[in-house]
Amino acid sequence: MRLIIKDSFEMCSEWAARYIVKKINDFNPTPDRPFVLGLPTGSSPIQTYQHLVSLYKEGRISFENVVTFNMDEYVGLPPEHLQSYHYFMNEHFFKYVNIKPENIHILNGMASDLAVECESYENAIREAGGIRLFLGGVGADGHIAFNEPGSSLHSRTRVKTLTKDTIVANSRFFNNDTAKVPSTALTVGVATIMDADEVMILVNGRTKSLALAHGVEYPVTQMWTISELQMHRKVILVCDDASTDELKVGTVRYFKDIESRIPDPIV
Repeated sequence: MRLIIKDSFEMCSEWAARYIVKKINDFNPTPDRPFVLGLPTGSSPIQTYQHLVSLYKEGRISFENVVTFNMDEYVGLPPEHLQSYHYFMNEHFFKYVNIKPENIHILNGMASDLAVECESYENAIREAGGIRLFLGGVGADGHIAFNEPGSSLHSRTRVKTLTKDTIVANSRFFNNDTAKVPSTALTVGVATIMDADEVMILVNGRTKSLALAHGVEYPVTQMWTISELQMHRKVILVCDDASTDELKVGTVRYFKDIESRIPDPIV
């Protein structure tokens, strides 16, 4: 595990974007050998997407041979809905870069058979060769994607009922009206995320500090699905100082010391 601690979340986002670009460029993707990237939605990745767009405009990266799979989508929201994750991804990232539409994969929350949609999504990931880098965020209750507390750590892409806490947290995108927030979503599973070659999670603010502590210092448990990442062979948690409040002082010092001797990604 790597724990990248920056003074601000803006610095975290820039670091994450540069890391993604370096990974793609080092891989040198081609049409027959694309780089497969897992992507999140929500407020956490917005600044990272902004930095990725800036790096693209500077000519530092091409997304022509990048294939993407998003983590989740609400059930019952059509792609054109302002709060659908299809709409979110287009508005914050896809429409600004040269990614091919056929290389974009987002779960269909309007599918007539949601179980078939989820199974097809897992198959599509396998057919693409698996996800090389999965970017994600974390909820205050430690959930990754929509794998809420109590989710099986062996779970795969499926329909998931959202907790009240998640609905309340996401209501800020629905004019603070919890009644407008869908109660279910399609989401990749914990095991789906764990299958990725590498996972990078963005963590920001004091409200996420207990989740970060469970991801780093506490035992693995299905009640804090972020904790399963302790078992991953290559995971990076990119966090701001505020989110480290629940970590032991020695833990913070240890990771800051280690990372002080590793140069930031150069693109």
